[in-house]
Amino acid sequence: MPAYMLKHRGFPGRLPGTDFQFTIRRPNPKGVTPLQARERRSDRRPPDRRADTAFMKALWDHFGDQPFERGNLDAGRLSWLFGREVLPATDPFDPAHYEAELVIDERVARASFPEAFEDGSA
Repeated sequence: MPAYMLKHRGFPGRLPGTDFQFTIRRPNPKGVTPLQARERRSDRRPPDRRADTAFMKALWDHFGDQPFERGNLDAGRLSWLFGREVLPATDPFDPAHYEAELVIDERVARASFPEAFEDGSA
């Protein structure tokens, strides 16, 4: 039986006009892909940086500073932010669980992605 996976209604599924995925449609039958911090290098391609910024903006617009369940958020996209802008909200934390609770570190997120917060949300 597949694991339970909360679907975040109203969260964008991808970066418009691209194949950069933000959510998944259904639980992975082979098991939950664990979150792992990925190193973001300064020479990342501009489209990758735009996707990171758009994803951070979507997270902030949807959840703000409140803890949120991983649910159907894409593990690959989350992993680019995990361990810096997005942190575990609970201890212990299971990085391979759809019900894992996360929270945005607003100070780090604003420093890393100032464009994601330019709409006046303070």
